[in-house]
Amino acid sequence: MNAHTTNANNDAKHSAVDPFAHLHDEDYAQSTNTPTIGADTLVDWSTRAHLPLDGPWHFTLDLFDEGLRQKWYQDTPLPAPQWPKPRDYDAGQGLVLNLPACWTTQRPEWRYFEGAAWYTRMLTHVPDAARPRTLLCVGAANYQSRVFLNGSFLGTHLGGSTPFCVELSAHLHAGENRLQIQVDNRRERQRVPMQHFDWFNHGGIYREVALLHLPALFIRDASVQLQPDGSYQHLVADVTLSDAVDADVELRIAGLGIAHTIRVRAGHAKVVLPAQPRLWSPEDPYRYQVEFRLGEDVVRDLVGFREIRTVGQRILLNGQSIYLKGICVHEDDADLGKVSTEQDVRRRFADARELGCNFLRLSHYPHHAHVARIADELGFLLWEEIPVYWAIAFANPATLADARNQLAELVRRDRNRASVILWGVGNENEDSDARLAFMRELADTARAHDATRLIAAACLINRQKFCIEDRLTEHIDVIGINEYFGWYEPDFSGLDRLLHASAPDKPVLISETGADALAGHHGRTNEFFTEECQAHVFEQQIERLSKAPYICGMTPWLLYDFRSERRQTVFNQGFNRKGLIAEDKTTRKLAFDVLANFYHQHKQAQERQQHPSHPP
Repeated sequence: MNAHTTNANNDAKHSAVDPFAHLHDEDYAQSTNTPTIGADTLVDWSTRAHLPLDGPWHFTLDLFDEGLRQKWYQDTPLPAPQWPKPRDYDAGQGLVLNLPACWTTQRPEWRYFEGAAWYTRMLTHVPDAARPRTLLCVGAANYQSRVFLNGSFLGTHLGGSTPFCVELSAHLHAGENRLQIQVDNRRERQRVPMQHFDWFNHGGIYREVALLHLPALFIRDASVQLQPDGSYQHLVADVTLSDAVDADVELRIAGLGIAHTIRVRAGHAKVVLPAQPRLWSPEDPYRYQVEFRLGEDVVRDLVGFREIRTVGQRILLNGQSIYLKGICVHEDDADLGKVSTEQDVRRRFADARELGCNFLRLSHYPHHAHVARIADELGFLLWEEIPVYWAIAFANPATLADARNQLAELVRRDRNRASVILWGVGNENEDSDARLAFMRELADTARAHDATRLIAAACLINRQKFCIEDRLTEHIDVIGINEYFGWYEPDFSGLDRLLHASAPDKPVLISETGADALAGHHGRTNEFFTEECQAHVFEQQIERLSKAPYICGMTPWLLYDFRSERRQTVFNQGFNRKGLIAEDKTTRKLAFDVLANFYHQHKQAQERQQHPSHPP
């Protein structure tokens, strides 16, 4: 049976249905809201041979959700002269869009479109007895994705920035198959983020799509990390199989002389192995070739080993205190939207290197997987986070389930990346009972999936006491503080008061600070939106923050200007202008040099402390 036969049967089955029934059905989406696709089905396809599905897909915008109302996925893929009745949709003759892409960047009239769109592609399948299982893998699509194959609904995924996989095997036929993905980017109260946020709401499948052909039993998840006990003498390997069966998985790390058989029982195993690896660090980003093998299924990865922990108000990397010289960055491009190319990511790190950074905060959602891989290679530390942003529906169980799944997908994707030292669980959320319970669950979720990294959140200050105080800090390891003294609060005395009144018992990272400046606009230091004003804010911030002993680093807001429709002054014109570099990612503002001078001087001071000169 092929795609034409399956859908022809559907046509016949529905031929007696009232053709106007869909006009009166407002529960049309309920049947395609479950089953959900989540972290438990995720597989890392980047470490295996896979078949890319990037390139041309047929594309149709669907403002009124006619695709779900009329069940477009059940139509037989036929040329128009052969249709049994008139249609409102023609998958095979629609516009062609090359993936990955944001539809919001493809045509001016699509820029502000918020709703559903359908992607259709024919797949030719040749059965392979050695690899009978086929998975569809999507790097990210914003926000809800529904997957259909040959007229059958396979599942829905929530979350606009995390990867997902869905198995096609049971519905895949020899020969031609029709794959359809409906993507919906509506902003809604119960989503993560909710309907109100400070970046552009792009839509579409904006990361890579691939097919993965696997054996009947395969490795679903595999990680290897340095055991976080301070000894630097053991590795912890964790393996999960596709099915809850017993099997042997071979682990090899040639550079460490490790060749170990992991005895997997009921689909899962965790083992501790003696090893003394060369430790990964920004100064020496050394990585080992790691291989997990289960029969013909082989997972290969380059993995660095390091330890990150806190002691009092300090963050320790491999036992040594480290000051995080950072910068925030959005995944945004004036031409490509959220599409993230390797060239763009390497430019990002090159600019951060010139700035003197050893650390980046990837705001405010999971960025492309190759960001952390390149950071591993180049020696940058990362804060990665999910978009629990502002007034999330903290009391809604479905919102919590969505957030927990997004966090689990992010951790599963990147827990082999040495560069990632912080999992971020929230940004600028009001301290309430519902928020505390919600965020505590997220902190527990992160630790359950990965006990080797620190948990952080970008908090607000206690306005009554005017100090760093938030009930959430009891459940996280690093306190992030977003403050904009000198900008939204123009008087810097507030910052002096805050720093003096605070006595945190944990490391504090200034997770955001800064000011808007339109590149090329000059004037007085007290004139808003001038480069001089922005530079002055940075000078005053640095002078004060550098004297606070509990501040372990900073990630000012931010590297590049980015699109945000909340901001509509004559200076902003739809952009957040707090970047140290304009949206062309080339034009640097005066504040770039201010921060760069501080970071480079800080590094030189550290080097003098570590290698003091001695008189002859």
